[in-house]
Amino acid sequence: MPEGDTVFRTAAALTTALTGKTLTRCDIRVPRYAEVDLTGQRVDEAISRGKHLFIRVGPTSIHSHLKMEGSWRIGRRPVDHRARIILEASQIRATGVDLGTLEVLDRRLDSVPVAHLGPDLLGEDWDPEAAAARLTTDPQRPLASALLDQTVMAGIGNVYCNELCFVMGRLPGSPVVDLSDPSRLVSRAREMLWANRLRGNRCTTGDTRPGRQLWVYGRAGLPCRRCGTAISDDRAGDRIRFWCSTCQR
Repeated sequence: MPEGDTVFRTAAALTTALTGKTLTRCDIRVPRYAEVDLTGQRVDEAISRGKHLFIRVGPTSIHSHLKMEGSWRIGRRPVDHRARIILEASQIRATGVDLGTLEVLDRRLDSVPVAHLGPDLLGEDWDPEAAAARLTTDPQRPLASALLDQTVMAGIGNVYCNELCFVMGRLPGSPVVDLSDPSRLVSRAREMLWANRLRGNRCTTGDTRPGRQLWVYGRAGLPCRRCGTAISDDRAGDRIRFWCSTCQR
């Protein structure tokens, strides 16, 4: 599933392509909104909120969530059956493909779908103290579960979850109470996503060379970059876990 940095980058690309322009085509291929036509309306901005994306057009907001397979594509490539929405402004085309959520909202109410979210790691509302407090609300909760809970911090997905557990030296299933300094984890989470918000190839190690960008995610059976121990994995649940049994306790 695309994580907060991917959605932030998507919003930035849509902002560059559409902001200030008047729509010359609006084709929404979702039955509930099939008759909605925003042609002639001006695009004011595109913003991300955690893993949610809003395109503000006149008095409305187009709210989308990419879920597992979704994306927004900018360019005039052929449109196929996966398209859920097509927005054009003269020669510019933005196509929402395989979107998990797509709805058209009254702009005054576009905060409703994200009202439950915790502080946005890439947003103007970022509040590290509030994030640390939410993280430690249930001290016995598994760390990975807390990190993936968007009501704790908005924007973390499975990649960052595994990487953060590694850099904190804790197993994904260890309880939150085992963290010696929750504020440090919150700070590292912010640093990781902020460093990658405009980067095409995500990097958490500081080494951007191909094949060296991540500590543990997707590296099952390969040697740990710190100690050489083979990286373990668990694919039993709905989220794949990766960890080093030596570096993480």
